[in-house]
Amino acid sequence: MSITTPRRRTFKDRLRFFRRVVVAIVGFTILLIGVVMIALPGPSILVIPFGLAILATEFIWARKVLEELKRRIPKRRKRSSPKS
Repeated sequence: MSITTPRRRTFKDRLRFFRRVVVAIVGFTILLIGVVMIALPGPSILVIPFGLAILATEFIWARKVLEELKRRIPKRRKRSSPKS
């Protein structure tokens, strides 16, 4: 029977964890502000994807939501009509 010792967290592991926590706090704060802007005046249509983009740097679920959001938004085509 082998007993394993718990792995010590290195400085790099702690830094990665700290970055993930900071990204989560900032991303969720901006996302929440965007959701509030749906009812209040403000550019919620820009703020919500910005919050998701911040969260997508560290969380796979946010990346998937952002990709789905991009897929559902129709791309506008520029209509080139000659002007006289």
